[in-house]
Amino acid sequence: MRMFASLILPLISSGLACAVAVPGPDVPLLGAHPPVIAARQSVTTLSPSALSALTPYAQFARAAYCPDNIDTWDCGGACSALPGFQIALAGGDGNDIQHYFVGYWPSQDAIVVAHEGTDPTQFLSDLTDIDFVLVNLDPTLFPGIDPAAQAHNGFLGEHQLTASTILAQVNSLISSTGATTVLAIGHSLGGALAELDALFLTLNLPSNIHVKGVTFGTPRVGNPAYAAFFDAHVSDFERVNHASDPIPIVPGRGLGFSHVHGEIHIVSQGDAVACPGDDDATDAQCTIETVPNIFVSDILDHLGPYNSVMIGTIYCT
Repeated sequence: MRMFASLILPLISSGLACAVAVPGPDVPLLGAHPPVIAARQSVTTLSPSALSALTPYAQFARAAYCPDNIDTWDCGGACSALPGFQIALAGGDGNDIQHYFVGYWPSQDAIVVAHEGTDPTQFLSDLTDIDFVLVNLDPTLFPGIDPAAQAHNGFLGEHQLTASTILAQVNSLISSTGATTVLAIGHSLGGALAELDALFLTLNLPSNIHVKGVTFGTPRVGNPAYAAFFDAHVSDFERVNHASDPIPIVPGRGLGFSHVHGEIHIVSQGDAVACPGDDDATDAQCTIETVPNIFVSDILDHLGPYNSVMIGTIYCT
């Protein structure tokens, strides 16, 4: 966690700097989107079934924080909530490299890649600042990337540490299982890594492989050119924010960052909306309107609940 504490806290600091200037496992999840009910202003209210469909993804994100016995899929409540999952690779040390795992989900015939993130109960006690900049994505990892697309150098550096290993394992599982769906999942900075994975895997896997990303409490990863490129290539992506969590509003848009598409904002327990666009929704129920700056945020909302699932190391029971 030490390295990622040093990555996430400058993002919160940047939010302060910009606050004035810039205001069950067997649920069928894949394929067609679950039904939704009537549009509410510029947003769409998620139906109970659509909201419930996010729960297994949240459990995978939770499991990424629980490395003990992860290799036997016996990590506590998160693993128990997803019986039958077949772990193929577990890596990382929780320090220089966040924990991650890759495996096969038979009930959905899908390959899952999940990354550990950061936990407010740990990183808020270690206020460490570092410099971060927007840099170009490596075209050897992201073939065909728009030269104007840039992303957070710390996120890219961490992603690069595991990218080739994850790609090799995913290709191996595709070969052995015949699966044609790959899921990239993560919470917090693990969500940033999962977002990069969703693009990386889309650009490096055969065109018949469907890549879906689901992230929770994810910070902004790149600039508007990156977001536009991502949107054009990764159509199936959901980034879920909870209530007044400050992490999704950092780094600030005034620093050149922009979210990609796919925002789902859990307004309150049982009430969530899908927000249009990338980082420009004007509805009061979307994150940039609900949390215009970190002074009106609540860091504990970063932990959830995400449709009843709390995510973080303290929930590895």
